[in-house]
Amino acid sequence: MLLKTFGWSFAVTALGLVAAIFYGGWTAFGIVAILSIMEISLSFDNAVVNAGILKKMNAFWQKIFLTIGILIAVFGMRLVFPVVIVAISAQLGPIEAVDLALTDKDRYQELVTDAHPSIAAFGGMFLLMIFLDFIFEDRDIKWLAWLERPLAKLGKVDMLSVCIALIVLLVSAITFGAHAHQHGGAHADKAETVLLAGIAGLITYMIVGGLSGYFEDKLEEEEEREHEAEEEAARTGKPKSAVKLAGKAAFFMFLYLEVLDASFSFDGVIGAFAITNDIVLMALGLGIGAMYVRSLTVYLVRQGTLDDYVYLEHGAHYAIGALAVILLVTIQYEIHEIITGLVGVALIAWSFFSSVRRNRALAAAGGDGDQEKAEVSSGV
Repeated sequence: MLLKTFGWSFAVTALGLVAAIFYGGWTAFGIVAILSIMEISLSFDNAVVNAGILKKMNAFWQKIFLTIGILIAVFGMRLVFPVVIVAISAQLGPIEAVDLALTDKDRYQELVTDAHPSIAAFGGMFLLMIFLDFIFEDRDIKWLAWLERPLAKLGKVDMLSVCIALIVLLVSAITFGAHAHQHGGAHADKAETVLLAGIAGLITYMIVGGLSGYFEDKLEEEEEREHEAEEEAARTGKPKSAVKLAGKAAFFMFLYLEVLDASFSFDGVIGAFAITNDIVLMALGLGIGAMYVRSLTVYLVRQGTLDDYVYLEHGAHYAIGALAVILLVTIQYEIHEIITGLVGVALIAWSFFSSVRRNRALAAAGGDGDQEKAEVSSGV
């Protein structure tokens, strides 16, 4: 079962890591490995959500999502999108950007370094909004309860996430943007560039969030109609329909899944710029990660159950928040890629072991212990 589900992911991993060694030696190997782990970590909750929705779709639409969907996810968002970001920020044509990256790495590095303030501001704001919207939402399950409880209460204030993000952007533009790092160790005043790029990142997040919300509403409407049909069948004594969703409902699900997946892959791509500016290494690392996310989705669907390590979603979002801060700081200061990658891995590992401790506590309490006990026994 494991080999059947993850076989392609294992093969792509081996090929990707070997390609990285040939491309840039063991340093490239390490960067690709870190990018892969980061992508899997940041997209784990995405796989869980995908599985929960995908299992309701018929075999045809499941196949569409796992074939056409993977092409969009790997080749669209992980391969093409980084090139587009570099091309726009450095004011190059896409073909020219790719050619420069492969044939004149020094010049490409100069252009990317000079464009980094706008990339960091754009990505930092996008990631920050994902993190803020997560921690300001009141959730039944809390990991760092001492922090998440008061933040959930503050989250009842309308538009709080946007206000905080704009304040962070303004401060970043005035401080980091005024002394933006450029190639050769020089600094330049790019406060205006940082401000404009950050606002663009905020707008992009709101557009993606709006589209996701639209498709999610469509999904909820279909589920409500399905529930009403089941109640009607129970009243009339007719058998409940076992037919999985297809047609228009499944199409809306597919669109919703693609928008959702794009938003998660977007933060992975943006986060990757905090680790490397090399689009080849970025494509290899994120492509490997995307394959595992898809394989994990298939695994969860085939097993008929969702993962029960409930704090992993929290750990992934705290990693997103950390990457947002790192990106904004790198507008002025250089931060080693290894440190950036290890921050996310450490947060994911911490949340995983907290989940394990919670599960053991619940098992010891007979499986029905209250949430408060689970939070205390997790050490948080």
